[in-house]
Amino acid sequence: MAEQHGSDLPKPPFIHPLGRPFILLFFLASVALGLVVWGPLFWVGLVFTLWCAWFFRDPVRTTPLDPALVTSPADGFVCAVKARVPPPELGLGEGALPCVGIFMNVFDVHVNRTPVPGRVLKRHRHEGRFVNASFDKASDVNERVSWLIETEGGGHVGLVQIAGLVARRIVPFVGEGVALGPGERVGMIRFGSRCDVYFPDGVRPQVLIGQRAVAGETVLARLDGQQSEIRGRKG
Repeated sequence: MAEQHGSDLPKPPFIHPLGRPFILLFFLASVALGLVVWGPLFWVGLVFTLWCAWFFRDPVRTTPLDPALVTSPADGFVCAVKARVPPPELGLGEGALPCVGIFMNVFDVHVNRTPVPGRVLKRHRHEGRFVNASFDKASDVNERVSWLIETEGGGHVGLVQIAGLVARRIVPFVGEGVALGPGERVGMIRFGSRCDVYFPDGVRPQVLIGQRAVAGETVLARLDGQQSEIRGRKG
C-alpha cells in the first residue's frame, strides 16, 4: 500500500457533499418562514443554516505516517478508556480488549477516519437503539457500523461507529477489501454520535478520559509496545 500523508492528500471541499441537501433545505425553509410567517424568522433560520454548514465541514488533517500509531477516528472528547468485550461481529473473541471511546457532540466534525492504515476485512451494520452516545451502554445497544481493519503488521484493530440520541444515520464511504492509507476517511455519522476503537490485547491506550481528540491526528496508542505512562492534569 502506498504511503499517504494527510497534508499530501487531495484537498476536499470544506463542506462534505453529504451536507449539501441539508444546507439547501435549511436555507429554503428559512426563506419560506421569512416570507410567509414573519420576516425576522429568516435570520433565525439563517443561523441554523450556517450551523448545518459548519456541522458538515470536512477539514484537511495531517496524519503521522508511522504504521504503529493508532490515531483518533473522530473529533470529540475521550469518554471511555477501559477494557471491554468487542461487538461479536468483529470476530475478535469474547475476551475484553483495550478500548477507547470518543464522543462527538453536534459541534464536532462528524467525518470519521481510519485509526490505522491497513485493509478492511469486515464491515457490518447492526440495527439498534438511539440512546445518548455518551452513555457506556450505547456501545452495546445502539445502532452501529463495525469495521475490522488488518494492519500492515498483520494485527487487527476494530472501529465501531455508534449512532446517538440525535444521530440516526451512519454513512460508510468504503467497503470490505479496500486498502486504507493513514487517516483516510471511512464514513460519517450525522448529528451527534460516538466512535469506539478496540486494540489488540496488551496495547496500552495513551489518552485520558476528558481529553480532546482530533480525527487523524491525536495518537490513541502504539501497536509496537513502545508505550510510556500517560499522566495529565486539568488547567
